[in-house]
Amino acid sequence: MAVSMDDDVPLILTLDDSGSSASAPLDDLDREELPNENGGSYDVINDASSPAAGECCAQQSSARHNWEMNYQEAAIYLQEGEDNDKFFTHPKNAKALAAYLFAHNHLFYLMELSTALLLLLLSLCEAPAVPMLRLGIFVHATLELFALIVVVFELSMKMRWLGFQTFIRHKRTMVKTCVLFVQFIEAIVVLVRQTSHVRITRALRCIFLVDCRYCGAVRRNLRQIFQSLPPFIDILLLLLFFMVIFAILGFYLFSPNHSDPYFNTLENSLVNLFVLLTTSNFPDVMMPSYARNPWSCVFFIVYLSIELYFIMNLLLAVVFDTFNDIEKRKFKSLLLHKRTAIQHAYRLLITKQRPSGISFKHFEGLLRFYKPRMCARERYLTFKALNQSNTPLVSLKDFYNFYEVVGLKWKAKRNREHWFDDLPRTAFLIFKGINILVNSRVFQYTMYTVVAVNGIWILVETFMLQGGNFFSRNVPWSYIVFLTIYGVELLLKTTGLGPVEYLSSGWNLFDFSVTLFAFLGLMALAFNMEPFYFIVVLRPLQLLRLFKLKKRYRNVLDTMFELFPRMASLGLTLLIFYYCFAIVGMEFFAGVVYRNCCNTSTVADSYRWVNHTVGNKTVVEEGYYYLNNFDNILNSFVTLFELTVVNDWYIIMEGVTSQTTHWSRLYFMIFYIVTMVVMTIIVAFILDAFVFRMNYTRKNQDSEEDNGIVLEKEISKEEVVGIIELYKRSSAATETTQLQKLVLQMDKYGQMSTVFLGRRSRTKSDLSMKMYEEEIQEWYEEHSREEESQTPLQEPAPASNSSLKPLSLRQRSQTVI
Repeated sequence: MAVSMDDDVPLILTLDDSGSSASAPLDDLDREELPNENGGSYDVINDASSPAAGECCAQQSSARHNWEMNYQEAAIYLQEGEDNDKFFTHPKNAKALAAYLFAHNHLFYLMELSTALLLLLLSLCEAPAVPMLRLGIFVHATLELFALIVVVFELSMKMRWLGFQTFIRHKRTMVKTCVLFVQFIEAIVVLVRQTSHVRITRALRCIFLVDCRYCGAVRRNLRQIFQSLPPFIDILLLLLFFMVIFAILGFYLFSPNHSDPYFNTLENSLVNLFVLLTTSNFPDVMMPSYARNPWSCVFFIVYLSIELYFIMNLLLAVVFDTFNDIEKRKFKSLLLHKRTAIQHAYRLLITKQRPSGISFKHFEGLLRFYKPRMCARERYLTFKALNQSNTPLVSLKDFYNFYEVVGLKWKAKRNREHWFDDLPRTAFLIFKGINILVNSRVFQYTMYTVVAVNGIWILVETFMLQGGNFFSRNVPWSYIVFLTIYGVELLLKTTGLGPVEYLSSGWNLFDFSVTLFAFLGLMALAFNMEPFYFIVVLRPLQLLRLFKLKKRYRNVLDTMFELFPRMASLGLTLLIFYYCFAIVGMEFFAGVVYRNCCNTSTVADSYRWVNHTVGNKTVVEEGYYYLNNFDNILNSFVTLFELTVVNDWYIIMEGVTSQTTHWSRLYFMIFYIVTMVVMTIIVAFILDAFVFRMNYTRKNQDSEEDNGIVLEKEISKEEVVGIIELYKRSSAATETTQLQKLVLQMDKYGQMSTVFLGRRSRTKSDLSMKMYEEEIQEWYEEHSREEESQTPLQEPAPASNSSLKPLSLRQRSQTVI
């Protein structure tokens, strides 16, 4: 494929906000492309007083500068498509562009994240504080004001980039602004009064973290939770309706029994049936009535069968169905959003003389802004991978695959099959034999047998251990034997496959890590390094290798590894809810629970701490539940986790209620419902991911899924030389180092071309593209019809570009064709 060096006039010329038109193209300006003066929609200040003799040079410089602006704006569109940012937040002028670029770099993101974390961590130092981290009121109030001032600066940059009208339309930003205003006033009040007051609004500090750029997955989780709420609330109301009916029925049936404290009032009846839904107080809640009349068990059996086994499972089914539908709609929305972003970028990169596609020069200019760290060789390979028609221009149809191709990592394809092919014959035969051995099924199943025997040995060895010191000063011989076998296996695989190929496998990396830790554990035992004895406990991890034997286990483990990033974001989402409830709990319940409290409640024994003498011994009876308190943020997190597990959670609730008011139960019940929502979403997510993978596997039996996405492209020496010349003409010769090395390598081996492999891991988006490939075409057609219906009639485009419809999203500038 020849590389096009021609330059011409852009197809789209935009007018600046003042309405001044772009300069007309010159007839022949050293074949330099002359874009509009504004480089997209950003104002560019040009010196109009240039002398006539230098007019040509000035316009060349202006054209190059304005093309740079087009490249930058196209890169911003593509980044907005990738990040799912709405296009109405696109920078509209040069001033907005400067603020946008300032707010979209990693230093700004880190400042945003650090500020949010500082505000959250202040809860460790503010009353009620963790004792060792307590700070004076002046110190923590000053730190809070400093952090809030930084947030003000962040929002001011955002307003400068968005403009006031767009700023107030951005809901999340307006919520953040309102919270900032309240926090600012409260921090000033605390600093002036030099004393803390009830500040429930501290729970809203997590909004600053949620708004961070790095927490996009958390925002998606929260959005998904809110979208799942309507069907969840419907089933929840049904559940509460039956609970109220059974509470009234239980009150009438069991309140005459004065020995039954669970149903003596309608309030107690409701509360205890709510707790019974979690099975935390079962069968205790049944026993007083069951002792009086055995037939009373029917009431509890029917209640649990309806509420716990039917409605709760129905709740999961409804949430799973809603979650599945939301995931599909989210994929469709993001897919169409990316498609629109690509159309915007395409318009900025085509030219008037060649409106049918993007030349390499302009594609390379785009990648300099979109992927600054990508080298010249990778830019050309990306261009060639996109260009399926093998012409000098990338068409819109090919450009639609931009996001799938731009993430490929390119490496030259090895001409040798093995790393030892160039060694002398004797060495080659030795290493070839090792390679055949480590790839044989006999070797693999032998190692599986060794791992299984090792696991049984560890189990028997551990079973025979007595309490006390588990680690002997003498290293067990079995440890040395099995570690030697694993070391030999590692050595054989490394030499037979080569270090690069060996470490490219995830399972081999796992084997290497476990063997390394086992060796470190041996060193810890041999040299009596007690602080490192914990490493020895990691030995049983070798048993995970056995899961490779069965395909279903491999699918489960692969799904687990794929879920880790999303599970981390879901865990962070749950921690954000924890933080909010912890702050509220500290404000209302700090210091109310202590030893020997709650003496008037039914759970007094759990909080009792007494010692008395029995014969010659002093016996201490200690109920440990006083440790489950809200005296600081760390204790609150532990208490909330215990409430999430729901085992005996009602003891914590009743203890706090006996010291405060009956209304305190609402806090614990609301927390249970909120965590039930989040945990149900997590379960639905795991089910969706696993079912999706199983369906994909069944639909694509012959797919090379484990190898990820692999693309092969061949480039000739002529093409490489042409690219080098192009960079030299554009004064970017410093970027051709790798290309020149490639030419020298071709000359050295007498090659006329080199094959490169582009690889990247397969994402869920790739799997979704295959799963929904029949529906995707319908989505594209529907999206095109919607664009046509929303776009007012404009001057028709050239016939060669008739497939590209005008987009109504670019209303901030006029288009001249």
